[in-house]
Amino acid sequence: QVQLAESGGGLVQAGGSLRLSCLASGSFFRIDDMGWYRQTQGKERELVASITTSGSTNYAAPVKGRFTISRDNAMNTVYLQMNSLKPEDTVLYYCNARIRLTRWSSPFSYWGQGTQVTVSS
Repeated sequence: QVQLAESGGGLVQAGGSLRLSCLASGSFFRIDDMGWYRQTQGKERELVASITTSGSTNYAAPVKGRFTISRDNAMNTVYLQMNSLKPEDTVLYYCNARIRLTRWSSPFSYWGQGTQVTVSS
């Protein structure tokens, strides 16, 4: 059974930094794209940043220049370094990974439980 476990959320003052981590565990063949999403209550989950297996990245406009996504393929882990945090970054952050269970299977999207980030003004 595949599981994604996030860590690193918490409370920080505006202008501060946090680093989120997400570890994928279980039995699978390979992890394709990984990413971070966030969801404000009452709104759809939106992409924050994504990263491919080869390291190509994509960022949402509101976080460009402030957040950096990275991954450690050997450790099945994706990170999100968040700098210059703003109160509007306060929200639940979810880790996502598209994982192939076997060599022949199509990638399936898995989600973590979410980790809360709160930025005080």
